[in-house]
Amino acid sequence: MEKRETSSETNPNPKPNPGANEESSRGGLSHAWRALRHRNFRLYFVGQSISLIGTWITRIATSWLVYRLTGSPFLLGVVGFAGQIPTFLLAPLAGVIVERMDRRRLLVWTQVLAGIQSLLLAALTLAKVITIHEILALSIFQGLINAFDMPGRQAFLVQMVTSDGDKPNKADLSNAIALNSSIVNLARLIGPAIAGLIIAAVGEGWCFLIDGVSYIAVVASLLLMRVTQRAAEKTPAPMLAQLQEGWSYVTSFRPIRTILLLFALMSLMGMPFMVLMPVFAAEVLHGGPHTLGFLTGASGVGALISAFSLAVRKSVRGLTTMIQVSAFLFGGGLILFGLSRSLPLSLVLMLITGFGMMQGLAASNTVIQTLVPEDKRGRVMSYYTMAFVGMTPFGSLLAGGLAHRFGAPHTVIITGTACLLGGAWFTTQLRSVRRVMKPIYIEMGIIPGAERTEAASEQTLSGN
Repeated sequence: MEKRETSSETNPNPKPNPGANEESSRGGLSHAWRALRHRNFRLYFVGQSISLIGTWITRIATSWLVYRLTGSPFLLGVVGFAGQIPTFLLAPLAGVIVERMDRRRLLVWTQVLAGIQSLLLAALTLAKVITIHEILALSIFQGLINAFDMPGRQAFLVQMVTSDGDKPNKADLSNAIALNSSIVNLARLIGPAIAGLIIAAVGEGWCFLIDGVSYIAVVASLLLMRVTQRAAEKTPAPMLAQLQEGWSYVTSFRPIRTILLLFALMSLMGMPFMVLMPVFAAEVLHGGPHTLGFLTGASGVGALISAFSLAVRKSVRGLTTMIQVSAFLFGGGLILFGLSRSLPLSLVLMLITGFGMMQGLAASNTVIQTLVPEDKRGRVMSYYTMAFVGMTPFGSLLAGGLAHRFGAPHTVIITGTACLLGGAWFTTQLRSVRRVMKPIYIEMGIIPGAERTEAASEQTLSGN
């Protein structure tokens, strides 16, 4: 039987979410920025916008440095694996720790450590003593940081839009998630372009130095926030029991289980296409760092368009359909990109691929964050992190191995086909997923339930 714990245990007559009516009254573009009325989220938005540009500069510089030093597509996959496998191994434990710690303090520490990692990478590269071994070691260090940072960041997002002195309005959460996706992808658009210019002019080391300095912005934004401390649980359950409870919830609640399974497949088969971008830039399209920046930037444009399309939405209704559509767009875009030998066409296909990838990522995040109860948020978001980042290292190894054996173009054709099959499977699960979600959405006031006929209910549900 499907289970979900809600506040109805203490309030047998839950009232519709007050934010629902506000959503319908706000209009157009002003509605797209509503989460920024919260001071904490404004601080986060500014700090992250600066820091994430640095992060994307480092991602591109690292890929190019590895490829320049080794010339090996397989080692590109190995470095991706080293940087992400800690998240797969530690994410469930990190979710429990996130629920026990002050989330802002946790994020301050993870950002400080990430800045140190980038500065170490810069020092070794500028001193011209960097080898693949140091890159692997520092990638593992960054992976350890991300294992705690990502679920902490996702869980803290709720506090940033509900506990800064304004009237709590959890309805702004979906908009905050969309805006967070927009800054990630704006950085993804700007960062690679800057990285290409810097690498061509002065080398990869300066990219890492800029990234290390950029962490000052996000640390400052976190320290300036006014956060109400959550009531701590006096006698928390043993950590092993909390781990078991979180796993049981994720595996028994059909909507979250189904979304995470599709998301894990996309992360395993589809998202590692990024580690092969240096190969496409240099060997398939016969370019250099600028071409790599253009390809990654085009994917960022598509993802940014996707994030903005989600920001202007007034409700979470319809997002399961968007998850379904995104799987087909992502898979189809990858297949056609593998067939392309033209830079303009490849840029268009990267735009489509980026749109599909971000639409699925952000829509999945929004639906899960809407459904999950607060007392399990850290643990559930750790499994979201595990599906998003934790599966990617295996995909990076797989992509690197396939590219070494069959070539990069054939590799993305294979992985894109797997994404299409995942979308087809998700389509077969939609009816049962929506059946479970319907009473939860009615309880939250997301869809009205009292006066509906069965036919009208089915029509509305088909859009969820």
